Amino acid sequence: MIAFPNAKINLGLNVVEKRPDNYHNIETFFVPIGLKDILEVVHNTESQDSYVMEDSGIKIDAPVSENICIKALELLRSDHNIGPVKIHLHKVIPFGAGLGGGSSDGAFMLKLLNDLFELGLSNDKLKEYAVRLGADCPFFIDNEPMFATGIGEILNPVKLDLSGLYFVLVVPRIHVSTPDAYRFVKPGRPDFPANEMIKQPVEEWKGKIINDFENSVFRQYPKIKEIKDHLYKYGAVYASMSGSGSSVYGFFIEKPDIEIEDSFIWNEKF
Repeated sequence: MIAFPNAKINLGLNVVEKRPDNYHNIETFFVPIGLKDILEVVHNTESQDSYVMEDSGIKIDAPVSENICIKALELLRSDHNIGPVKIHLHKVIPFGAGLGGGSSDGAFMLKLLNDLFELGLSNDKLKEYAVRLGADCPFFIDNEPMFATGIGEILNPVKLDLSGLYFVLVVPRIHVSTPDAYRFVKPGRPDFPANEMIKQPVEEWKGKIINDFENSVFRQYPKIKEIKDHLYKYGAVYASMSGSGSSVYGFFIEKPDIEIEDSFIWNEKF
């Protein structure tokens, strides 16, 4: 069985308060985009090894046992009869870019195993497993635009019409540490409630739907701010950093022709 775990972007990201457990409550919109990895899982009829995993594409610098796909496998296996499997993950979504690529791989692994072994788990049950892998993993189960609160695990569907807009994603060769990003952000409520502003036309979002991480990340990595400024220069009606960075995206009315040195660029039309 093959699936295509997709990336997401954050529309706005407000860090509203620090919790007693040292996590942070946030408000953000998760939106799926067309940039995708490729994940294949099949029965392993050649050996009785618990799993065999291969990867290709972007290099994964971590032991196989620490891969989120394996964590998802072992999580389900603790409650269900899951036999030996062969796994191949082709990585396309850049790491450390605020795009949720790892979380998506983990969530899609849960869904593939559910189908392959006919476990009959509902999406709600899959989300219960997914949140144990990571706060934003449950989003990728339904994989539809959501307003996320709590630590990102409380999801409510949102109506969002981006049809006809051109989308450009730019990922520089910069890895932003999420713990560092949180360390330098000051929690607080936004001036403009995001769940109200999202109802306005995209042209009204600039300066109102904001990412609280931008100030501190831009100070540490000026190139990321330069990319955002570059997108506005080329006609974006709204541009923002996604998550805690380093990726930056923009929405355009007309198809732009953008080149940014030493960066991965993804284009699509909604």
